[in-house]
Amino acid sequence: MEQIEIFEIPSPCKGVCQANNRGYCLGCFRSREERFHWNQLTNVQKKHVIKLCAQREKRIRQKMAQQQISPELDTEQTKLDF
Repeated sequence: MEQIEIFEIPSPCKGVCQANNRGYCLGCFRSREERFHWNQLTNVQKKHVIKLCAQREKRIRQKMAQQQISPELDTEQTKLDF
């Protein structure tokens, strides 16, 4: 039996609203499509997008940490694209 969702899932927007060269927002880590269609998504889809955003944020923070530890790495190899 599926649990009924009573409360709407809020947008993860943080008000930064800038995208990197791959189209992901630098504030909330959503793709262009995810941002534009947020209000049409079901709660299940919204939860999935939020999970993807968390994974993207984790990945970018790991890359940033690698750059701080190993600044001698080639910049092409350590781009902050996610």
